[in-house]
Amino acid sequence: MSLELDAGFAEPPLGYTPPPSDSSADRLARLRLIRSWRVGPVTYQRLMAEHGNAAAALKALPQVAEAAGITEYSPCSESTAMAEMKAAKRMGTAMLCLGDPAYPAALTEIPDPPPVLWALGNPALLSRPMIAMVGTRNASSLGARMTRRLATDLGEAGFVIVSGLARGVDALAHAAALATGTVAVHAGGLDVIYPAENTELADQIGRQGVRLSEQPFGMPPQARHFPKRNRLVSGLARAVVVVEAAAGSGSLITARTALDQGREVLAVPGHPMDTRASGCNMLIRDGATLIRGAEDVLEQLGPIAGQSELHLVRRTDKHVDTAQPAAPTPSPGDLRTRILAQLGPAPSAEDQLIRDLGLPPQVIARVLAELELTGEVERRPGGLLSLAG
Repeated sequence: MSLELDAGFAEPPLGYTPPPSDSSADRLARLRLIRSWRVGPVTYQRLMAEHGNAAAALKALPQVAEAAGITEYSPCSESTAMAEMKAAKRMGTAMLCLGDPAYPAALTEIPDPPPVLWALGNPALLSRPMIAMVGTRNASSLGARMTRRLATDLGEAGFVIVSGLARGVDALAHAAALATGTVAVHAGGLDVIYPAENTELADQIGRQGVRLSEQPFGMPPQARHFPKRNRLVSGLARAVVVVEAAAGSGSLITARTALDQGREVLAVPGHPMDTRASGCNMLIRDGATLIRGAEDVLEQLGPIAGQSELHLVRRTDKHVDTAQPAAPTPSPGDLRTRILAQLGPAPSAEDQLIRDLGLPPQVIARVLAELELTGEVERRPGGLLSLAG
């Protein structure tokens, strides 16, 4: 049986839904409708198209379910929806219904826009042009530098950076774009921070950017929620930039979703022997645009409407990195793991590795010496390091 109650409806126009009224009763009915069992975004649109408003759709829902072979069906209760709205009010979030003026226009172009979005922060950012940045949760030193530089420069050029608040590339992109605008899309409820290590970053985004979720408050993210989250990350953006992604990673799923939605897909190339770059290299092989810097992104997308001249303000890597808070000294075993995760087959500068780790040079030097002795790290001319081949 289908996951949605899709029997017996005429196909509605893409993105169709009657505009919401200012009535709290109408908004409550819309929330009840989308929270009802087996009612997803597409079924929601069909019910609204068929019945004209959420209250009428809720009344008809048991008969619709019965026609689909489901007996004793009950829509989401009023008390359940009211509890969610009270949780939203306590957290200070805005309810954006499909059809609201503040609802992100880009999402109305995808086949399954969420009927209800919870937004925390500055919803005005949702009307600006966005670029999504996604990638590995275990970024190398080079990948981290590229992510920060791209997010900073694209933000300076007028784009809002959207990502999924995951560790690695997502978190790096959000942090670099805080000053210019960033949107974080949750896989679970807006009050559930995943991973927990990004709690402070999420708080900053809630104050300076925007956090979005289509899930109920208190909902922990589950495996099925991440592809849904990813469709919003790509759907909000004009293009998706992939930085370091392994073959078969979730970032490639986002890239495929972006193509299905008619978005541009751009990828940063990597060393052929680095598994963290294999997905990006595959995307480029299959037709994605190769990206060396923000200038390539801007050349591909063209200037933002109303902005005749784009100025990229370059920050040196040292300037960007020294803004990061000092990290506590890890154990030698943990530091070995972190160094090996930062390095790849392509050589990178030892001084850059030290800045990325944010630790005293003498602490890192001791562990590097051990890794060289065990043959796990190779030292190259010019102060460069790489994983042993």
